Amino acid sequence: MTGLFIKRHAEVAAGFADVAVLYLRAAPEEKRSFEIVQTLENNVNTVIVYYGTKPGFTFLPAKTRAAIFFVLAFIKGYRFLLEKWGRPDLIHVNVLTRLGILALWLRIFSDIRYVITEHWSRYLPITGTYTGFFRKFFTRIVVRNADTVSTVSQNLANAMQSHGLNNSRYMVLPNVVDTDSYLPDPQKQKSEKIRFVHISCFEDRSKNISGLLNVISKLTALRNDFECFMVGEGIDLDRMKALAAELGLTENHITFTGLLENEKLIEAYQSSRFMVMFSNYENMPVVISESFSCGLPVVATSVGGIPEYVNENNGRLVNAADETALLAAIVFMLDHYNDFDRDRIRKNALEIFGKQAVAENLQELYGFVKQN
Repeated sequence: MTGLFIKRHAEVAAGFADVAVLYLRAAPEEKRSFEIVQTLENNVNTVIVYYGTKPGFTFLPAKTRAAIFFVLAFIKGYRFLLEKWGRPDLIHVNVLTRLGILALWLRIFSDIRYVITEHWSRYLPITGTYTGFFRKFFTRIVVRNADTVSTVSQNLANAMQSHGLNNSRYMVLPNVVDTDSYLPDPQKQKSEKIRFVHISCFEDRSKNISGLLNVISKLTALRNDFECFMVGEGIDLDRMKALAAELGLTENHITFTGLLENEKLIEAYQSSRFMVMFSNYENMPVVISESFSCGLPVVATSVGGIPEYVNENNGRLVNAADETALLAAIVFMLDHYNDFDRDRIRKNALEIFGKQAVAENLQELYGFVKQN
C-alpha cells in the first residue's frame, strides 16, 4: 500500500515506454542470502530484492549494516536489470534520499540521467522530521543534479525549496486515479441514512482521527440522520475504536470497516454522499482525488496541497484542528450534498488525475515532449 502511488505512475508510464521497477525490500535480520523475485503486472516488469543484515559486518552498528546491505541489494538488482533489459535511458527516483544517491552515482559513472518524484511530507515545517547534517547535505546534491524534480503539490515543492533543495526545474505531478474504475454510482446503492466516509492509514498524529471522532460525537447530539464509514487500518486503529466507544459512538452512527481494496473500496465511495478528512498535515492524499473521480464532494483541512485542489465547487475547507469549523462543515454538507455538481467534479478529476492527463505530465517529466 505504501508504494501504491508509485505503482500507478509506473503503470501509466508503461503505456508509452518500457518500464522496469527495482524495489529493495528489507527482510528479517536472520535472512542469510539475497533473494530476487521478478514479476510482470500491467505491463510493468518489477524486480524485488529481499535482503537482511546477516551474516557479516556484526562489528558495525545496525544502521550501518543495513545501509551496506541496502547498497549490495541495489547492485545485485541493477545487474539483474542490465542482464534482462539492458542499460536504462532514464532513472525515475521515488522518495529520497538513499535511492537518489545511487541514481547520482549512476549518472556520474554511467551517464544515465535521472528525475525525482518526492511524496514524503517530512519537509513540511509541522513534521520536523527533515533533520541530520549528512541527510541534508546529500539530499541537496541529489536534487541539484536531477533533470527535474516533481512533487504531488506545489506546497511540497515550496517546502523542499525552503530547505535549500534547489533545482532549475520543479513541476507538479498529480497522483493518478483509475478513473475507469472509480466511477459515480446511481442512487440505488445509497443508504437510507446520509453516509459519509473517511479513508486513511489510521495514524492519528497526521490524520487527526481522534478529532474527527470528537466532532462525530458532537454531531450525534444535533441529529441522527447520518452514518460514517471509517475505512482503513494502521497503528492507531485499536486506539480509535476504544475512543469511539468511550465517546458513546455506536454502530448506528459509525462503522470501522478495516482495510478495503479494489471493488470494496470503490463501493465505499459510491455508497457515500461525501468524504471527510481532518488531517493535521498532508501532501495531497489520493483519497481526495479518488473521491472526486467518484463525483463526491470533500470536506478537508486547508493543509499541504489540499487547497490547490479542494474549493467551493467540490467541497469545503476548514482549518486544521478546528473542531467547531469541521462540525459546521459536516452539518452543511449533510444538508447540501445534493447541491454539488457531481458531473463537474468528475470531469475535473479526469482532467487532472486521469491516466491520460498524468501520462502527459510523465512525458514532460521524462523529457519526451517539448518543455516550455
